[in-house]
Amino acid sequence: MTVHEQQEQLWGGETTKAVANFPISGEPIPVPVIRWLGRIKGAAARVNAELELLDGGVAERIAAAADRVADGEFDEQFPIDVFQTGSGTSSNMNANEVIAKLAGDDAHPNDHVNMGQSSNDVFPSAVHLAALSECTTDLLPALEQLEASFAGKAKEFHDIVKSGRTHLMDAVPVTLGQEFSGYAAQIRLGARRVRGSLPQVAQIPLGGTATGTGLNTHPEFASRVRTRLSQDSGLVISAPEDPFEAQGNRDALVELSGALKVVAVSLTKIANDLALMGSGPRAGIGEIYLPELQKGSSIMPGKVNPVIPEVVLQVSAQVIGNDSAITIAGTQGNFELNVRVPLIARNLLESIRLLSNTARAFAAKCVDGIRANEAGCERSAESTLAAATALNPLIGYDRAAEIVKEASSSGRMLREVAYEKGVDEDTYNRAMDLRKMAQGNL
Repeated sequence: MTVHEQQEQLWGGETTKAVANFPISGEPIPVPVIRWLGRIKGAAARVNAELELLDGGVAERIAAAADRVADGEFDEQFPIDVFQTGSGTSSNMNANEVIAKLAGDDAHPNDHVNMGQSSNDVFPSAVHLAALSECTTDLLPALEQLEASFAGKAKEFHDIVKSGRTHLMDAVPVTLGQEFSGYAAQIRLGARRVRGSLPQVAQIPLGGTATGTGLNTHPEFASRVRTRLSQDSGLVISAPEDPFEAQGNRDALVELSGALKVVAVSLTKIANDLALMGSGPRAGIGEIYLPELQKGSSIMPGKVNPVIPEVVLQVSAQVIGNDSAITIAGTQGNFELNVRVPLIARNLLESIRLLSNTARAFAAKCVDGIRANEAGCERSAESTLAAATALNPLIGYDRAAEIVKEASSSGRMLREVAYEKGVDEDTYNRAMDLRKMAQGNL
């Protein structure tokens, strides 16, 4: 960008009105939406020239300007608050005005830059494509990295036996590796859910113009623009199954948000588990050591806190909250148009960005550095009274329950009480192989 362009206001009167009308959050529309508006406008100009609807020279100047918007050169020229008119009309006009200004005086924002388009099909298309792109290039690779980190630890901790826990109470032994294998699967399934929603997100309403009828649009316009966008981005971009479905609701984005919520729910469970297993080091559970990243207290020397799990928990809460707002916004489609698209865009793209960054940080700054506290795991495995479950087939449930109650009330070890209650050493040792018990092959 030239110094002149940096100093020059490129938008026009409609943008100025919108800036004045919506002094709400101070937060503009998400940057990925701005850049996809540029991509759509550039592809539209080139297609309109191919269809001999727009002068070739004007079209090329519009396309070149739109390419610069798509490349992020003019992000600061999109000042309208994200909480604006619900169709995104203001931001669509913002794009039209900026691109027309860059293209030259004979390029008209509506007649040329917006040719064959409406805010009602262009803006949601930009939101869909921004979400599709960010999930494909950022979120899914981040989740794959996190899954690999958990899978690596599952292998490393394969033979480390510890107490299982259900209802936060001692349960039969498991291995630390089994727990981490479960975490890896949660992330893998979460990524699969996200991936499964993307074919619906890839269906964009472009070509429907105002209400889905395609008024003022060449019959080949939408398909040609989609083809160009797909070729340029490498994304699979599809026609809608029905133009009125695509125009009247944002169900695909609600579906994607729901998948992101499930990922957040999984991350919440995992982060809580890790924080609890790492609690201590002496007065807590103490089965793993989390990486020591920074001082945990300004007053207590040597204190180390589970800072990355705490970040994960906060981000997950935000994503779940974002999904609630998206769900409500998704219900606001009346007849031929949903008019809560900017809100959906804001929350959905924030959730994608937060989960992407968090997954990478969780993997690199926490999971990869986790060490097993083998002494702590051995202690919990040998202390769990639920291990007496393995005695049931040999001495019966009621007799095993008597042993557990006595051991619990007296604070003695199961072995000592079992011998006292008449269980012979060979029977006890055969039943209480904790490693085999954890692997379910006694």
